[in-house]
Amino acid sequence: MSIASRRRVELSLLLGPVSVFLALFFLVPLAIMMVTSFLAPGLYGGVEWSFYPHNFGRILGFADPAFEEFDPIYIAIFLRSLKIAAFTVLTALIVCYPAAFCIASLPARWKNFCLFLITLPFFTSLIVRLFVWVLILRQTGLVNEALLSSGLVARPLDLIYTDGAIILGMVYVYIPFMFMPVYASVEKLDWTLVRASLDLGAGPIRTFLRIILPLTAPGIAGGAVIVFIPALGNFVVPAILGGAKVMMLGNLIEQQFLSARNWPFGSALAMMVMSVMLVLLMVYVFASSRRPAAAIQGGKA
Repeated sequence: MSIASRRRVELSLLLGPVSVFLALFFLVPLAIMMVTSFLAPGLYGGVEWSFYPHNFGRILGFADPAFEEFDPIYIAIFLRSLKIAAFTVLTALIVCYPAAFCIASLPARWKNFCLFLITLPFFTSLIVRLFVWVLILRQTGLVNEALLSSGLVARPLDLIYTDGAIILGMVYVYIPFMFMPVYASVEKLDWTLVRASLDLGAGPIRTFLRIILPLTAPGIAGGAVIVFIPALGNFVVPAILGGAKVMMLGNLIEQQFLSARNWPFGSALAMMVMSVMLVLLMVYVFASSRRPAAAIQGGKA
């Protein structure tokens, strides 16, 4: 057996179990959900095996007028979910980007300790951590009590069950997912280029925009994708910190499957979320594949 054949066999043995696992527990359920999204909902739950594209029509505007009407509330929920996910990414980046530079400049011993602190929340239940935020943000919580005691406000603020509370909770949950890719890019940053830019007369702002930001862009893009995708479909954080006042796609999908028992419509909503995620991943992969080619062309020039 040649070396190339042996490597192919070794690669097949290594990737085979993972590929079978993903095919069984990801691709097969995804295919079932895709088929279900084009079936008619049953009268008492479940599905009827007849082609019914109007599940998507309830969202996109071509609902079957004989049985249901187009409701713009679904588009509003979809746009709100996109907005909250985008603000989650932006806020997490604002928090993590300077923190990555600070930690990257520390000695190795303190770097490891800070990285451990970043991952420390994973050792605690997510539900417990979110209910702590409920205790902090509610009208009789820590923040309102401090504001009332200091005289800054006359009555408690509505901090919980708002979009802001959900964004805060999302950022708290997904900070490690944003920090790690950004930190990896910052740690690999070639500081000789930064010093050369400053020595050649470029100011700090121009150096940041022309040198630092492009070199750390892969980490920013990776962290943005990793945070945006789960934030768009998250239903735990909106359910706890948003209550019944803020509805997101994840909560709507959960209700359709568990409460309304409209599995086809829930599947259609889930497929729309998956479509957005797939588009984002394709854009990210396409941009990542073009970046090395652009770098090579720039080096040849």
